[in-house]
Amino acid sequence: MYVLIVYDVGVERIDGVRQFLRQYLTWIQNSAFEGELSEGQLERVRARLRELIREDEDSVIIFTASSKKWIRREVIGTEKAEVSTIL
Repeated sequence: MYVLIVYDVGVERIDGVRQFLRQYLTWIQNSAFEGELSEGQLERVRARLRELIREDEDSVIIFTASSKKWIRREVIGTEKAEVSTIL
């Protein structure tokens, strides 16, 4: 499934969240990642994010779609990170 994750976390937790998400998804902008994940991978990501953040202070929003083809993506301005697929 196609996943878009955006987050707003305390400064002291930003690096940990960003480094973790880079293992699974493509960084597209400050505090935003996207990519394809299996159900199992998404569950692991959710579990680890719960460990990394403070739920009483931080926010993580996970958008999912069955396929990237259901998402229309438009960038205005500079593309922060080129999205590519490695085969």
